[in-house]
Amino acid sequence: MIDQPDSPWPSRNLLLARIAPKDQAALGKLLTPVTLEMGQVLYEPGQPLEHVYLPTSGMISLVVVMKDGRRAETGAIGREGAAGMSASGYVDEAFTCYVVQIPGAAQRCTAAAFEDLVDGSTRFCSAVSRYRDVLTRTSLQAVACNALHDTMRRCARWILTTHDRTEGDKLPITQEFLAGMLGVKRNAVSVVARELQAQGLIEYSRGKINVIDRPGLLKIACDCYQIIHNEVDKLSSERLSSECDD
Repeated sequence: MIDQPDSPWPSRNLLLARIAPKDQAALGKLLTPVTLEMGQVLYEPGQPLEHVYLPTSGMISLVVVMKDGRRAETGAIGREGAAGMSASGYVDEAFTCYVVQIPGAAQRCTAAAFEDLVDGSTRFCSAVSRYRDVLTRTSLQAVACNALHDTMRRCARWILTTHDRTEGDKLPITQEFLAGMLGVKRNAVSVVARELQAQGLIEYSRGKINVIDRPGLLKIACDCYQIIHNEVDKLSSERLSSECDD
């Protein structure tokens, strides 16, 4: 669902799109529009999850940070979901680093307000529960991918996953940032980027990846891309049973 120019409701976020029109005016008072800047860290591990971010554009990565400083992405959140949700319904501490991978915008609300959103709409509650399940599945798949697949295939998967959440073919990503997402050294990313560029699949310059041949990237990417893509894609096509109840 895409926002209409004259509509104040941020329905570009799939979860917020599930809120019934009759509830939007009251629940909208709990939301604050914010800008997501590239590289912005929303939470460091151990910080309290005081706010929930519901992206309307851009992408937020869940990044596990090791004691020696190494890091790897274990999940990604775009317009299909929310970042900073507490599984318990209380203000928990962040387990991973929440970092903006692709700049964009979001609606932000306090943790308490988010629970009010959940409690105030049966439809929204069902959508959040379904999304939590999908986020768990896709995160587990990403973990397995990081452990089992080579850098080339993982890089192609990552580019495609990010491309899905970007309006256009240009991804504002530096090699250093990409290396951190994949959990590899920068020189490994340089080698892979040059190979993908030599094959005519991407163009890479000045911290930007330009997707040239998406079908070609699909042939190189591991099976994890399609598995993750299908899980996220089902969210937008599913009709929750509770939608008839509101």
